[in-house]
Amino acid sequence: MRALIDYMYPLVFKIARSNASRRNDEEDLVQAILTKVFRGLDRFSGQVPFRHWVSRVAVNACMDAIRREKHRPEVSLADLSEQEAQVVEALAASDDNLDPALGMAARDLVQALVSPLRPMEKLLVRLVYLEGFSGEEAAAATGLKTGAVNMRLSRAREKMRARYGKLSKENAI
Repeated sequence: MRALIDYMYPLVFKIARSNASRRNDEEDLVQAILTKVFRGLDRFSGQVPFRHWVSRVAVNACMDAIRREKHRPEVSLADLSEQEAQVVEALAASDDNLDPALGMAARDLVQALVSPLRPMEKLLVRLVYLEGFSGEEAAAATGLKTGAVNMRLSRAREKMRARYGKLSKENAI
């Protein structure tokens, strides 16, 4: 059992971290996912690679966690920390790489931009843009067709652009 946990943990942690709404929720989500995997081992048919099956269980558990979130707080630029505001300004002003010191603020800013999205849009944005999944891999992980993934990602990008525009205008005032 320990060997299986050691094998699955990096994958499960990566998926949980990208989908946890708060940093302290990550480990709880990982434990819940690992519990689901162990309880569902008898349902593993072997028709797909084990890592894909574990990914699917993890994605579904993350989707369940996202659905359980009752409120989606709106965040204005005024609510952002000084570092997060610097990230917004740096990203708006340049295409260069972001200063590593602002990495945590960047993660928080991404969370603010992604939080108003629908659960599936949020998951797809995280899988494709933050975790580096291809469209086909995201489709396999979520059970959607590749065209549906692309369409939902397009809509999510539009919503995030609008959200960013709103935050930028609030900052200019």
